[in-house]
Amino acid sequence: MSHFVLADRKTDYLLPPSVDDWLTQDHLARFVVEVIDQLDLSNLTRKYAGRGSKAYHPATLLAIIVYGYATGVFSSRRLETATYDSVAFRYIAAGSHPDHDTLATFRRRFIDELAGLFVQVLEMATEMKLLKLGTVCLDGTKIHADASRHSALSHGHIVKLEEHLKREVQELLALAEQADTANIPDGLKLPKELQLREDRLAAMAAAKLKIAARAAERYAREKAAFDEKMARREAKEKETGKKPGGKLPKAPEPGARDTDQINLTDEDSRIMPTHGGGFEQCYNAQAAVDAQTMLVVATGLTQAPNDKQQIKPMLGTLAEQVRKLGTVQTLIADTGYCSEKNILACEEARITPLIAVAREDHHPHWRERFTEPAPLPEGATLLQTMLYQLNTFAGKAAYAVRKQTVEPVFGIIKSVLGFRQFSLRGLKKVTGEWNLVCLAWNVKRMAVLRPKVG
Repeated sequence: MSHFVLADRKTDYLLPPSVDDWLTQDHLARFVVEVIDQLDLSNLTRKYAGRGSKAYHPATLLAIIVYGYATGVFSSRRLETATYDSVAFRYIAAGSHPDHDTLATFRRRFIDELAGLFVQVLEMATEMKLLKLGTVCLDGTKIHADASRHSALSHGHIVKLEEHLKREVQELLALAEQADTANIPDGLKLPKELQLREDRLAAMAAAKLKIAARAAERYAREKAAFDEKMARREAKEKETGKKPGGKLPKAPEPGARDTDQINLTDEDSRIMPTHGGGFEQCYNAQAAVDAQTMLVVATGLTQAPNDKQQIKPMLGTLAEQVRKLGTVQTLIADTGYCSEKNILACEEARITPLIAVAREDHHPHWRERFTEPAPLPEGATLLQTMLYQLNTFAGKAAYAVRKQTVEPVFGIIKSVLGFRQFSLRGLKKVTGEWNLVCLAWNVKRMAVLRPKVG
């Protein structure tokens, strides 16, 4: 007599099994379906014409994709396979199997609508009493674009490569005009080689035009900043009757620089310095995370490698969501966001800024940990006031919250879920995909928080 449980795979069921019996009641897949079913998807459903064969409902496809992003499955082909292999995906798809083309087309087609769904999920978290805004931590992270940095060309390299290709074209044309073809190597097809070089030259000409357009936009920004600085110097000179000290600002130069680059695969992406050294083709993804729940309450995406210009856009996003989600009282960010303009923008938005002015000393003197800072002098600037608040016991405790909110969110998304590269290309599509990633994270986080509030 055997003492083991036998695995019998050949006995048929008397009744067909129910997918509802395959998962535990608190499984994430069930929660994803519940959340998606409560969203208003009318913007998606009305875009279906109703012609041809029946389509999969947007709720089903969205639930498959959201659960995929929440569990580290991003490829449409892997999602299709999961509807056969995974019990959770079979439950979400209710036994159906949308192919990878359907899933990829749905994601690409409706990626712009995800911003509205992102806010709907946050509204649901507010109604469930999981989210109550107060303190928000802001940070950015570099995520690889769907393009290699080796596909990037600089303006100076394009000029040199154009000259090289034009010489080759002249050489091939001269070879084609010769009556004696004995000097042509075996296998060389002149029309094909000429067409290849002409196509490359056309692509480089288009790239140069795009680089020139970017250079014109940059010159306009730099010229405006230069004129503002010069106006301030002139006003100060008139007020004091003396020439201002310091080096005279240098006027910007128009036109493209040799170092200006463009990527031929995803022209909206940029080469950025990454953590640990080196440079990669990336986008800079921004997230404002609620300090109490670790829910992402606002997102952003930029082509700028640094974070200096990201406070105002994020404040604008938070202001648009005030009516639905509530008011933010405190904004915490690291030194990459520190500037007087950003501090002033927070004050104008009636949000208390706690932005690090410089990198923290890892080994401060022990007295600094147990002493309050000296009182503020009269007429202190906004920067001095914020620095004083950061150095108080309460300010230090509040700023320490940043390391345990936004940084773990990025760490889980990139290292646990494995989302390190976008699947779509172009700034608009990539922005939508980042919203999708944060939406999936919020649903996953809400599933964890839900039992804590009964």
